[in-house]
Amino acid sequence: MIMDHHHNTLSDRLTFPEDNRIATGFFAAGILGVVLSLIGMFINTEQFFYSYLTSFTFIASLVLGALFFVMVQHVTRSSWSVVLRRIPETISYQLIWLGLLFIPILFGMEFLYEWTRPERIATDELTRHKLPYLNTPFFIIRNVIYFAVWAALGYWLYKNSIAMDRSGDREIDRRQRIISAPGLLIFAYTVAFASFDWMMSMDSHWFSTMFGVYFFSMSFQAILAVVVVLVLYLFRKGLLTNTINKAHMHDLGALLFGFTVFYAYIAFSQFLLIYYANIPEETLWYYYRFEGSWVFLAYLFLIGRFVIPFVLLIGKKAKTNYRLLMGVSVWIIILQFLEMFWIVMPILHQGSISIHWLDITLLLAFFGISAGLFFRQFAKHSMIPKNDPLLAESLNKH
Repeated sequence: MIMDHHHNTLSDRLTFPEDNRIATGFFAAGILGVVLSLIGMFINTEQFFYSYLTSFTFIASLVLGALFFVMVQHVTRSSWSVVLRRIPETISYQLIWLGLLFIPILFGMEFLYEWTRPERIATDELTRHKLPYLNTPFFIIRNVIYFAVWAALGYWLYKNSIAMDRSGDREIDRRQRIISAPGLLIFAYTVAFASFDWMMSMDSHWFSTMFGVYFFSMSFQAILAVVVVLVLYLFRKGLLTNTINKAHMHDLGALLFGFTVFYAYIAFSQFLLIYYANIPEETLWYYYRFEGSWVFLAYLFLIGRFVIPFVLLIGKKAKTNYRLLMGVSVWIIILQFLEMFWIVMPILHQGSISIHWLDITLLLAFFGISAGLFFRQFAKHSMIPKNDPLLAESLNKH
């Protein structure tokens, strides 16, 4: 199947080793997390739902970032990314499962969302004013639409890519672009509204028109870090070492650098506009997150998510320094989780950071099962889109 005129792929095996125990290991960790979390649900129900939402939005942000990455590559017809595109394709294929994982949140809505509580609606004019949008039936309908759209996009793009592995049909490549172009537009709206629903509406008074872009910017920065980590993991296993070269990693590093700046720009703009306008409904959200020990996390994002990656990745050599890239990427992924924690938790624990064991077990559950699903799926097919029309160009990138 491998094209002979590309001597450089001949030396690489294109399938992930079947005997690989990494998927089993992740599943085992995930199941342990699930069991412990279920016990915790009966001990402290309110904490369970807050911790659940934190880990859910963390995993959702990565999977949605992967879907965006795939669609952008199709629309722009990028050749550089072809050799690493199967990684985000396999991640975004999981959007079907993500929809199922959203269901528990519906059972915890009265804990998480103050606009679901009758006593709040009775006494609060502003919340009452938002009822046409913030009500349980409409919330559920919206989320069903989001997940249906995302799962369909992730599924089609992945299935078509696999079909092209087998047939090499150029028509499929065209179809991928036909799906991705409107897909990007629909993605922009659904992700913005999903972020409003999941996190912004927890404080029914607060609103920020930039919150959707803020959520997107950190999600995309984080998924680029995930792709870097996965590629470097494959290198460590001796996989794709001749297929993905320093030039590809340089571009991935450059994109990570670019979106580090973009994230900082959006996060700071949102803060600055709210700070400057000084409207009570808007400033309270930041007030709670800059109160007590929560403020340390706010500074950690400024320095750790922007200043440090910016300084470390700015040089040309840094983007191909694999140890540095790996370190920065793992760090960004950890901060992505902490930022979700910082958005969700101050509502429950005002004034000071409080880490509950459920935060750890639910993260283990979500991360373990998602990573297990990824590696199980990744081992089923070729690790690169081997009949992609732009593959030759991608392989010869220097």
